[in-house]
Amino acid sequence: MSNDPISRIRRFNRAVTREVGALDNSFLGRGRPLGAARVLNAIGHGHTDVAAIRDYLGLDSGLMSRLLRGLEEEGLIETEPHSDDARRRVASLTEAGQREFEAYEDLSNDRASALLARSPHSDALLLAMDLVASALGRDRISVEEIDPRSEAARFCLGEYYAELGRRFEKGFDVALSRDPDAAAMVRPRGVFLVAMSDGLAIGCVGMKGTGGGMAEIKRLWVASSARGLGIARRLMAAAETAARELSITTLRLDTNSALPEALQLYRKSGWVEIDRFNDDPYPDHFFEKHL
Repeated sequence: MSNDPISRIRRFNRAVTREVGALDNSFLGRGRPLGAARVLNAIGHGHTDVAAIRDYLGLDSGLMSRLLRGLEEEGLIETEPHSDDARRRVASLTEAGQREFEAYEDLSNDRASALLARSPHSDALLLAMDLVASALGRDRISVEEIDPRSEAARFCLGEYYAELGRRFEKGFDVALSRDPDAAAMVRPRGVFLVAMSDGLAIGCVGMKGTGGGMAEIKRLWVASSARGLGIARRLMAAAETAARELSITTLRLDTNSALPEALQLYRKSGWVEIDRFNDDPYPDHFFEKHL
C-alpha cells in the first residue's frame, strides 16, 4: 500500500467504518442498521424537529422519511405536526423507543470503553479523535452564550488554566490572577461564550462588565484540536456583538508574551496596545478597542 496522504485517509476511513459497524445490517446487534440507530439517537438526545434532524445527520429527505417510517412501524417513535407550524413535523420517543435508546447508549459506551482499554496511547487517541471530529464538523461549530458557572464553562476554564500553567515560564496560579467574578460575565453586565462542536466545548471567551461603558475580554481559549479553524476570531466577534447589545463602547484585555498567537490575533483585528491598566502579575501586554 502507498504511504501517500490519500491512501492514509482511505485507510483511516476503512478502520472507522469497521469499528463503528457502519456496514452491519444489525448495528450493535439491535436489529436495525446504523442509519436508523442514528435517527433514534438524535431524537433521544433532544433533536425533535424532523428537518433539523435531517440537517444534523446530513440525510436527504427521501432517506429520512424511510428511516422515520421504519421506526414508527417498530413503535419506537411518534411524529406529529409542530404546534406553531403545521408544515413542520416533530418526532418523539415512545416508551419502547426510550428503552431502545438507552440500550444503544449502554452498548455504545461499552464499545468506546473497550476501544480505550485496548489502546496503549489512549490520551493521544482521544486528542486525534477530537482533531478529526473538529475538522470534519467545522461547519457545524456553534458559538453559544452560557452561564460561566456551568459544567461546560468550568471545563473550558480548567483547560485554559492548565495550558497557561504549561506555557508560562513560572507556571500559573489562578489565585494570584485577577480572576473575574462569575456575576460580572452574565447579562446585563457581561457574557460568557463557548464554541460547541457536537456537544463538546472546544473554546471560550468571557466579557467582564461593570454595568458601564467599558468591559474586559477575559479567558480566551481554544482547544489544541480545534486551532486553525477560525474559532478564536468567531468568539471575539461574538463578544464584540454582545458588547454592542449591552451598550458597551470600549473593550480592554491583557495577555502574556508566552501567547504569541493571541498577540497576533489582537493586532490583526483592530486592537491597539495601551499602557498597563491593572496589577495582575501575569500579563505584560495590554490592549484596547473602541466599538
